[in-house]
Amino acid sequence: MLESPDFTEVTTTADIRKQRHGNRAKCLQRLVRLGLPVPQTVALSFETVRNIANGQMPDLTSLLGVFEADPLLISVRSSSEAADWGGPGTILNIGMNDATHSLLSERLGRERADKLYLRFIRSFAIEVMRLDDAPFLDAQTPAAAMAEYAAEMDDAFPQDPTVQLSEVLRSMARAWEGTSARLLRQAQGAPADAGLGLVVQRMALGLAPGQSGAGVIQFVSSVTGEPQVTGRYLGQALGREALESNAKALFLTKDPRGPSLEELLPEVYAELVAAGALMRRKLRAEMQAEFTIEEGRLAILDAVRVKRVARANLNIVTRLARDGIITRQEAMMRVEPQELSQLLHRQVDPAATVTVLAKGIAAAPGAASGKIVFDAAAAQAALSRDEPCILVRRETSPEDVRGMHASDAILTERGGMTSHAAVIARGLGVPCVSGATGVKVDHDAKQIILPDGSTLHDGDILTVDGSSGRVLSGAAPMVEPALDGAFGELMTWADDLRDIGIRANADTPADAALARTFGVDGIGLCRTEHMFFEPGRLTVMREMIFAEDPGDRAAALERLLPMQRADFIELFTIMQGAPVCIRLLDPPLHEFLPSNKEGMRAMAEALDIPLSRVRAHIESLNEYNPMLGMRGVRLGVAIPEIYEMQARAIFEAAVEVGRNGTPVVPEIMIPLVSAQREVELVKRRVDALAASVRGESGTELDFRLGVMVETPRAALRAGEIAENSAFLSFGTNDLTQMTYGLSRDDAGRFMSAYVNEGVYPEDPFQTLDLDGVGELLLLGAERGRAARPDVVLSLCGEHGGHPESIAFCRRAGFDYVSCSPFRVPVAKLAAAQARIRHEASPDQGV
Repeated sequence: MLESPDFTEVTTTADIRKQRHGNRAKCLQRLVRLGLPVPQTVALSFETVRNIANGQMPDLTSLLGVFEADPLLISVRSSSEAADWGGPGTILNIGMNDATHSLLSERLGRERADKLYLRFIRSFAIEVMRLDDAPFLDAQTPAAAMAEYAAEMDDAFPQDPTVQLSEVLRSMARAWEGTSARLLRQAQGAPADAGLGLVVQRMALGLAPGQSGAGVIQFVSSVTGEPQVTGRYLGQALGREALESNAKALFLTKDPRGPSLEELLPEVYAELVAAGALMRRKLRAEMQAEFTIEEGRLAILDAVRVKRVARANLNIVTRLARDGIITRQEAMMRVEPQELSQLLHRQVDPAATVTVLAKGIAAAPGAASGKIVFDAAAAQAALSRDEPCILVRRETSPEDVRGMHASDAILTERGGMTSHAAVIARGLGVPCVSGATGVKVDHDAKQIILPDGSTLHDGDILTVDGSSGRVLSGAAPMVEPALDGAFGELMTWADDLRDIGIRANADTPADAALARTFGVDGIGLCRTEHMFFEPGRLTVMREMIFAEDPGDRAAALERLLPMQRADFIELFTIMQGAPVCIRLLDPPLHEFLPSNKEGMRAMAEALDIPLSRVRAHIESLNEYNPMLGMRGVRLGVAIPEIYEMQARAIFEAAVEVGRNGTPVVPEIMIPLVSAQREVELVKRRVDALAASVRGESGTELDFRLGVMVETPRAALRAGEIAENSAFLSFGTNDLTQMTYGLSRDDAGRFMSAYVNEGVYPEDPFQTLDLDGVGELLLLGAERGRAARPDVVLSLCGEHGGHPESIAFCRRAGFDYVSCSPFRVPVAKLAAAQARIRHEASPDQGV
């Protein structure tokens, strides 16, 4: 073994480290240690490659002197610390020159020698010297290619192997430092100063006489993760030529469609299968191997983890754990929580050819195709006809919720990850693309103007891919969700390990039923306002809003009471005694009223009142900043009858379900609190109603009253607020808005610029701001528990399903987080991973 400060021969005992030489170099050393037939290899460290980029070339004569071959042909491959970080492409056949060509012509035949030489000249000219490819692809002989090179470079093609190698190393080192390469790897999570290693390897010639060739093999499917030998082998080939469309390529296993390597070279095939099993057991991963056969002798040139989709990855890691190759904890750590979202929804087939019409923000995962509709009524009509539809809006509002329920997917011109459309879509599990760049929605003409100026009309077929943010033409081929045994197994492991509760946000019985299928610990947020948007209920709600005296208002609320009670009975029944936290009415009343002339006219007809009165009353409810106006607890204080009706409906439903043997302890949450007195006023009325229902029913009734902490003042005054609150649920959607002074619906217009300029490290509506909003959570939790040690702490909102937020809440001592039903599996896995990381590094602070 030869070792120098600049390079190290890869042997069983060499000091090769992933953090110094990269992932590929370390993997090759492991293959050598397993006794697999790996050609002689030399590794260049990150530092050496940086020096090369800066003009300091190592002693290449000494490097080439390591190799024992005559003639010497080598390849150079990139070796970044993580395989996903990429790197420059492989260069083969370095060392090929006139003398080597003459020698190989005698040994291999002129045709094979020409093929090697021509391939190297082309790759050297195009990939190393960055010359235009056309002239070299047109050249059919080495002499013609060298003539083109001389004409372009005003110099002869280099014959000295050290000169060839120096140019290859310099090109690859500089390519790694380029802006595009740096941005691409940073998108994969690489640090800005990530280093590149290079491995120089003796070529195994798949062009030798006899049984020679090259191929790629793996032992699981990249789509399903099930055991399956896949790959191709091509005789008289180099590198990955077998994977290119080539009719001469052989199958690996016996196949009725054509000849196979297993039949041609059974001993070599058996050697490959044994190598695959050994790599799986010792490298603890499913590997894809690149191999060459040289006159019947096998050489394994490289091995990388099998590329796989989310479904396959889940099957692979759970099977590795079942076989005892890795632990369950390691299996869970090998699955990115966000991958699970792909398993819960239909996805566009990754192998399909599609036409991209526009791109936007991937606001809610999954994909769906259907006819374009432009309003909620049309979406509901399509649902009644059992026709899939895509709801297209400039931006959505609460009036669109019914249509969103009826739609198969949602597309909006405006908005971001935390816009109304995105939040509701994620809760419903409906694919959504928001803020579609360059798209103009014309509601009056019922058409979409695409970025290229073409138009789509009402009824045209469209595919919305909410996982990638793409809008596709027509009905794209789909892959169905995969909630198979491996998914359930992983969730069981996560449940056994996690030590923080996971609840679901569920506004309807359908949401609650879905949440139950994912095994939630309860409902952490039921937003009662969504129950009032059904057509029959909306009219009664509007009657209540238009009531001019308490009597008329009470009459309208009396009609809403049985509707609310029925909802809660169904909700409690579905949850079977699990906790259900119900938020009292939160939005400003104007959200229940129409905003256009047509809606106002329809409302005047429904209520049998003049249109002028409708218009005047709606104008009287207008506020300069409705999100900071008459909403939340302020409604409960100013119009107490609303909260009283809701509380009675909750209590009567709890009594009814309790009679059937299901114990129900409802949790009632007061929204938008900022002062202790607000809690006292609502609590007094709720307690009185509870006593009244107890007396009327003759049944014991227990409940918990708490507060949604979503104003900075509530977090700061959490100590005194907790005195009358059994729980504090931090609503980080509004808390982030108020802490930053940002509208989450409008921030998407400039947020990318803020993140790019480094004003914010991430969009605070997507990733919880641990420094600012997080400090308010910590202060609120500390002060709340100091005043009331048994107070239950939780986080609900968009952040509740994010791994970073869950880890933060776990460290801060929160009891649970709550998220949309489709994010429950993500949250469970993230909670388990947070515990694994904490136990590996117990000194982590908050």
